[in-house]
Amino acid sequence: MFRGMNPINLDAKGRMAIPARYRERIGDCCGGHLVATIDTETRCLLLYPQPEWELIQARIEALPSFNPAARRIQRLLIGHATDLDLDASGRLLLPAPLREYAELDKKIVLLGQGRKFEIWSETGWLRMRDQYLKDVDGGMALPDEMQILSL
Repeated sequence: MFRGMNPINLDAKGRMAIPARYRERIGDCCGGHLVATIDTETRCLLLYPQPEWELIQARIEALPSFNPAARRIQRLLIGHATDLDLDASGRLLLPAPLREYAELDKKIVLLGQGRKFEIWSETGWLRMRDQYLKDVDGGMALPDEMQILSL
């Protein structure tokens, strides 16, 4: 559903404009209701259409609460999940705690990831992208599941 890299400017109030090419799809799939949370592995945000997030949240809630790793994920992902609504101008207001976690400043990157987006600081994304490219150049092995793909 969502793909591509989109450089975006964050305004002084912490609002980001969703690129026009995604707005109709977001309106169709969730009426402009989205959920943002943190990524537990990297300093970026995850942005889901609300129906997609509800499926994920149900799976997270089903994890065993006596398992410390599962409890950690529940606390981090659900605890930081924030409901967001597109305004009439197609913008989202990203709350300060989420912006601080992802180290977002004026220049950010919206990265389409199929059923969700990632929101990165521009410098964070460039650093991570360069590391991924080094890993590929360094001969990092592909997972077995990827070996059967033909691109």
